[in-house]
Amino acid sequence: MVFDVVISGAGPNGLMLACELALAGVNPLVLEQRTGPSTEQRANGMVGQVIRLLDRRGLYERLTDSPSHPAPAPQFMFAAFPLPLHELADNPVYIMMVPQVKIEAMLAARADELGVTVRHGHALSGLAQKDDRVLVDVDGPDGPYRVEARYLVGADGGRSVTRKLAGIGFPGVTTDRTVSRTAHITVPDSYRDAVTGGLRVPGYGVIPPFLHHRTESGLVAYAPFPDGRTLLSVNTHDMPVVTTDMTIAELQDALTHVLGGIEMPLGPPTGDGPHLLRRLEAGNTRLAERYRDGRVLLVGDAAHVHSAMGGPGLNLGLQDAVNLGWKLAATVRGWAPDGLLDTYETERRPAGERVTMHTLAQRALVGPGPEVTALRTLFAELLREPAVLRHIAALIAGSDITYAADPPAGRFAPDLGPVTRSGRPLLVDNTDSLADVVAPWRDRVDLVSVAVEGASALLVRPDSYVAWASAGAAPDADSLRSALTRWFGEPAAVS
Repeated sequence: MVFDVVISGAGPNGLMLACELALAGVNPLVLEQRTGPSTEQRANGMVGQVIRLLDRRGLYERLTDSPSHPAPAPQFMFAAFPLPLHELADNPVYIMMVPQVKIEAMLAARADELGVTVRHGHALSGLAQKDDRVLVDVDGPDGPYRVEARYLVGADGGRSVTRKLAGIGFPGVTTDRTVSRTAHITVPDSYRDAVTGGLRVPGYGVIPPFLHHRTESGLVAYAPFPDGRTLLSVNTHDMPVVTTDMTIAELQDALTHVLGGIEMPLGPPTGDGPHLLRRLEAGNTRLAERYRDGRVLLVGDAAHVHSAMGGPGLNLGLQDAVNLGWKLAATVRGWAPDGLLDTYETERRPAGERVTMHTLAQRALVGPGPEVTALRTLFAELLREPAVLRHIAALIAGSDITYAADPPAGRFAPDLGPVTRSGRPLLVDNTDSLADVVAPWRDRVDLVSVAVEGASALLVRPDSYVAWASAGAAPDADSLRSALTRWFGEPAAVS
């Protein structure tokens, strides 16, 4: 049997891609070396445009257990600077505080509903590309075996086996001065600030909650989550690691170092786990030389790794998956126009470049030393300018990424309601004049009518980006046909 698509990795990015493919009529095989769902504590939430994208698939409601739609966050942070986002008339920054294990569990359940096959305990071990397929070697519980696929996608993380086997370079930089220590902890109630919800340290002051707090010696992040868990993360510069296994005591020593010698008590976490207790030495910022090599493609951390500062990882990776999903499905099903699959890299690699750029910039801005403090003073002055605040907000959200030169084409579409849950291309026609124009594409494109401010008609891609738009009462039929052909292939015969 030849599978249309094999995905290596059943983390959030691999599962999201599997769901998108299934919505588009392609049933992938997902290989996962873990024998069961992950219990590792990693990301604690999502930031940016991906939250709106999940809402458009009906997945935001599953994560929040609420029918409400996401709302912009009134504040966030950039390089330990608080950002008063409530001052922006069109704030693009959305935040969802939800652990990655819950995101992964939700996507796994959705993939199962869509009939996706996930093989746990099966790890990619080799590949060989042919003209029309990829030979995929797998190590399974009962021994090695081989499957064939038209395409192989690596969603297998920063140490991606897929990327290495495909011979795709992963250039970048490694910073070895920084050590990050993170753990679930408890603190005495007397250290909790009743006004701000932050951490009140006698002799020092208040460390605000859910924001990075920078000193000359490092960085502190204190997060008292609503479910009762408290997470503390401390980044130090040039502080040697003196123990083999990470401990709460080591985290406490690191906090004392960052706070200039001031001590405070930390206790072990309470309640059911799993609890995080992690030390990360050094940091990598890397971007794959290419996102595609023949019939092998990369998504998520397999294509890019960077600092977690500001939480951009899932925003970047899940949007990779949604961008690739419909294009790969169109290619498999035979209606993709020439070059469609190549636009995955031309559209998403620049997004990866933006994230690696701004996370490196943030690391520099939270570094030690008086010269960095001086730079931060200047940067704080710049952030008082509304245009700068707006620019930084768009950078954090990923909403500054566009796929065409002429807006609104190439921009993220406005909310269209439940019609986007299908994952199909949409022609929004509020003029009742385009049914005949789109008729040859109706096997691929759904015709709908949804009120849209500032537009009488929109052609919207499955990843929720605008492919064509018209504001007039009589849209240009020829330009619409051109856009339909460019993104959704040649018209079919209409009987």
